Amino acid sequence: MSAIVTIARRELRAYFATPVAFVFIVIFLALSGWFTFYLGGFYERGQADLQPFFTFHSWLYLFLVPAISMRLWAEERKSGSIELLMTLPVSIWDAVLGKFLAAWLFTAVALALTFPIWITVNYLGDPDNGVIVTAYLGSLLMAGAFLAIGSCISAANRNQVVAFIITVVICFLFLLSGFPLVLDFFAGAPQVIVDTIAGLSFLTHFNALSKGVIDLRDVVYFLLVIIAWLYATSIVLEMKKAD
Repeated sequence: MSAIVTIARRELRAYFATPVAFVFIVIFLALSGWFTFYLGGFYERGQADLQPFFTFHSWLYLFLVPAISMRLWAEERKSGSIELLMTLPVSIWDAVLGKFLAAWLFTAVALALTFPIWITVNYLGDPDNGVIVTAYLGSLLMAGAFLAIGSCISAANRNQVVAFIITVVICFLFLLSGFPLVLDFFAGAPQVIVDTIAGLSFLTHFNALSKGVIDLRDVVYFLLVIIAWLYATSIVLEMKKAD
């Protein structure tokens, strides 16, 4: 556990050692506000909730989170520092988990800094803050799923741009899998297959959480996605280490 914490701290400090972290946070906050108050019609709706705010999170994460995850391992491989990391007295799983937790915590910081929007809706009305807390939890879990996918793709590529593009494509497929357009493509398949594909959608599980519905299946789904892709990351790194 100490090795994981040490790696996470090192990685988290590295984020804020350059202006990149601050640029990401500013862009995230600016886009969140713009989507909420303009595209989401926050004032026009006349309702005291943050539904317009959370509606666009999945699409924000689709491009912003891969921008974080693409450097997790691709940069290490390109600079050659991954060889040094592998010689340290830490397991590959510790390194994978430590780097992931740092990226997830960084994303959590960016998400927490949107609190002025939460304060605004409380000032203007009387929202159900329990629903808002649940939606924040769902958003953080979804961001973790995006990061875990990006971690695996980054481990498999030296080029950060390639890692970014592939991560966006895979995450986009996870978002679209519950849409009628995709499900209609499998119209002739057994219903169990159609239901399984629909159940893979990030939106299906996040939308329930964003409405304040705490279903253990939605939480478990995101946790399983995170664990599965992090495990895949460790396998990829083991293969690269053996080469």
